[in-house]
Amino acid sequence: MKRHFSFSLAMAVVCALALVAGISPLQQAEGAGDKIKVGVCTGLTGPHAGFGEGGAFGIQAAVEDINKLGGVSVKESGRKLPIELVVLDNEGDPTKAGTLAQDLILRDKVQFIVNGMDPPHMRAPIAGVCERYKVVQISGCGPYEAWMGMRKSVEKPWQYTWTPSFAIATPAKPGDFRHGKLGYSMMDSWTGALDELAQKTNKKCAAFASDEPDGRGWYLAFSPVIAKKGWDVYRVKDEFGLVPMETTDFSSLIKAWKDNNCEVLWANAPGPFFGAMWRQAKRMGYKPKMVYATRAALFFSDVNAWGGDLGNGISNEMFWNPAFKGCPGIGGTTPQALFERWNKKTSQPVNQNIGLGYQAIQILIDAIERAGSLEAEKINAALRKTDLMTIYHRVVFDEDNFSRDPVSFGQWVKKGNTWVNEVVISNHDFLPKTADLLFPIP
Repeated sequence: MKRHFSFSLAMAVVCALALVAGISPLQQAEGAGDKIKVGVCTGLTGPHAGFGEGGAFGIQAAVEDINKLGGVSVKESGRKLPIELVVLDNEGDPTKAGTLAQDLILRDKVQFIVNGMDPPHMRAPIAGVCERYKVVQISGCGPYEAWMGMRKSVEKPWQYTWTPSFAIATPAKPGDFRHGKLGYSMMDSWTGALDELAQKTNKKCAAFASDEPDGRGWYLAFSPVIAKKGWDVYRVKDEFGLVPMETTDFSSLIKAWKDNNCEVLWANAPGPFFGAMWRQAKRMGYKPKMVYATRAALFFSDVNAWGGDLGNGISNEMFWNPAFKGCPGIGGTTPQALFERWNKKTSQPVNQNIGLGYQAIQILIDAIERAGSLEAEKINAALRKTDLMTIYHRVVFDEDNFSRDPVSFGQWVKKGNTWVNEVVISNHDFLPKTADLLFPIP
């Protein structure tokens, strides 16, 4: 079932505009002239709901902040224009994502599409639609390696989609301010964790991933690197642990890891998928000393859904966090203030994607104001020259329309009845550690 969620921040109600024969969607949207209409197509329900709920909240918060200041300054309009959002729930279904993106453009007449972070297979259909209709999209999507594979697999790499996100191991090129710096790839954070664990474990690792673009890309990129560092990744040449999404019985994997005494479990999968495996592992008595669950443990809603204390001690990549220093929002909003708004509304621990959603709107506002226009080509030209400090640090796009965000290493810890996602390894002076790594996990 398709769900249509509208967050109207410029007006009380979001009104669908009627199609006008003979006028392109973008021309008609620009013709309205009294607002900037921005679409969001994300998974508010389904397997990626953790991504969607945080990203949508961050986007909405940024729009609220800019609208309180009167809107976005557009030179060609001669005044500030408020932003109006239309948010659609794609339910974590890539096919629906493409269809709903087209609805946003043709039916709802949005001029731009934004999002927080999503897995690559969720953004690719939307990127194709944006390319067809020449609508600018700003959306986190990673890892870089999987996203670039998708972007370059089409006849012409997407030019209207801009991606602030992360890389697994591919370094920034010379000339990029991130070149040669630690903390701009997942491998940097992993290396710190692996170095810390090497002296405390037998260096035997079980690798687990869902067999879709994100999971497969991670499995193939991560496993050789960890092997080069002297770790034994169990049956990596057989792609053991890379399993289809329809899998429900993981007992053969778990038994093999347990029999081989794999003291570290490293995984990449959607939260519900990993949770099903982890519950079975606990029932079968598999007790690794450390578990790293990239993607699966990003969001509290997923970790909490596993039940009980199953998330306690689980590590994950750390993207945005309220502990960021010197990273401005709009109108005085700070990372901590943004988190407090989230916590007040949801009573949940931090959702990393609120920072990425907020950042996407900051990037769009900056490009519009520098372009002085709402025309897609002028916005694209402005985005190529972006150099902006955001609530999630500095954004500079490369020739692939990609900007590497900082990455650190986090760990879920339950303190009494309160869950906290601690920063346990960081290479950045603007993101200090908040706790030491909990080892072994409970």
